[in-house]
Amino acid sequence: MNNGMFSFLKRKEQVKTSLTKTRQSFLSKLTSLVAKNEVNEEFWSGLEETLISADVGVETTVELVDKLRARAEKESVRDASRVQEMLKEELLAILEITNDKLQTLAPPARAGVTNTTPRVVLVVGVNGSGKTTSIAKLTNYYKAQDKKVILAAADTFRAAAIDQLKIWGQRVGVDVVAHQPDADPGAVAFDAWQAANARRADYLIVDTAGRLQTKFNLMKELEKIARVLQKNDATAPHETFLVLDAVTGQNGLQQAREFKKATPLTGLILTKLVGTTKDGIVFAIAKELQVPIEFIGTGETLDDFAEFDAKEFVNGLFE
Repeated sequence: MNNGMFSFLKRKEQVKTSLTKTRQSFLSKLTSLVAKNEVNEEFWSGLEETLISADVGVETTVELVDKLRARAEKESVRDASRVQEMLKEELLAILEITNDKLQTLAPPARAGVTNTTPRVVLVVGVNGSGKTTSIAKLTNYYKAQDKKVILAAADTFRAAAIDQLKIWGQRVGVDVVAHQPDADPGAVAFDAWQAANARRADYLIVDTAGRLQTKFNLMKELEKIARVLQKNDATAPHETFLVLDAVTGQNGLQQAREFKKATPLTGLILTKLVGTTKDGIVFAIAKELQVPIEFIGTGETLDDFAEFDAKEFVNGLFE
């Protein structure tokens, strides 16, 4: 088996395993509805309840069920198992915006080029969302592709955040540029870019402060980091990834709204899928934010991290 096929199968298994709790809860309820094989008001009400209990969200659920009812009526569908297939199709359609962007993540080739600059990835998210661990996993993911990565400890608000990033840097085997606690995050980002460029790194990943209590200050801080980076590279940051904890459900969606107000987001990293029965939040987030889900955390180790694939995710809920 070649490495590409092995990687694909491993990712597929990771996604399926991470969805176990949600699938067991969601599928058991859905199976009970479908078993009656009656597409009536009781069926549609039960379907709404099933989707909401999986944390798909009330607004997304109502819209989804309305669309399914209209399709069922138009196509004269009376078979509940056919409605289940239609549900899979509609869930996939919600997520398909996330499926066409990963190819943009590759850095420019360096061979024979002397002025290629690092691809800058800004990582944002509240404290406790798994942000620093996700940075380590993302670094490990890039390193597995033979890319050179440098980290910037620009979350200077907490000394523990700097120390944690340094520890992960040692574990993954990459350099971490850091200043003292309470230092200017912009200065850290500036020095880190200079170091990444001098050392011919492919990626510079910048950690940022994860506090939402002072949204105005958060916005200004992120804007300043971006401005400082643009002194070195007018196109930076090239990606801004928001890390969200799947366990927080609808609270995670509210966090995403606030971060989207603070900074232009290019992608999401969804963590802790393995520990929740509410993975339906993925659909609410994708529908409302229209921001691609790029990666998912599927466990505790560095390798428990996968590119998000909409079809695999939806199939993982039903199989």
